[in-house]
Amino acid sequence: MKDLLEFIAKSLVDYPDDVEVKQIEGERSLILELKVAPDDMGKVIGKQGRIAKAIRTVVNAAAVKENKRVIVEIIQ
Repeated sequence: MKDLLEFIAKSLVDYPDDVEVKQIEGERSLILELKVAPDDMGKVIGKQGRIAKAIRTVVNAAAVKENKRVIVEIIQ
């Protein structure tokens, strides 16, 4: 999941070297914290949060195979 989120985020932003994904794992859930450069924050969130919602949807669809619940947090 971490690699998928990192790939998507790096594809969207202008500064791919500043993309950081931190993974916090629980028993049945997984929290992914996405951190990007301040200038790229708008590109990851999108208008009215549409891109962020799409990213969460794709990551959740991939997580269904592992029977895990994934939470994607975008951190400044």
